[in-house]
Amino acid sequence: MANLTGFKRDNEGAYIEKASTANIKYAVDFTDYLNSGDAISSATIAIETITGDGNALRFPTNAATDVTIVSAIVSIRLRGGTLGNVYNVDVTIVTSNGDTDVRRFRVVITNKNL
Repeated sequence: MANLTGFKRDNEGAYIEKASTANIKYAVDFTDYLNSGDAISSATIAIETITGDGNALRFPTNAATDVTIVSAIVSIRLRGGTLGNVYNVDVTIVTSNGDTDVRRFRVVITNKNL
């Protein structure tokens, strides 16, 4: 993934730290992965569920409202999450040329301090 403001990387890949009370938008930039002249036609987001999770990571409203595509950037608004949990989020895109690609990042629910 390219140009991921606020994301960190470790040996498992990209992740973001999020407070459980935050309702915030994250952006995934696919510019470096699209062929010249290609564009994102659609994006589907799969948020991992954890059994027994009382405050699951989720869309504030629904995918139709909380997932947007502008050029090569897929923006995803998320809320909730239980302190200490790590959620996988899969971003699947379909391009105007008919290509399909999937990128995963993790959301780590933590207390955020300045």
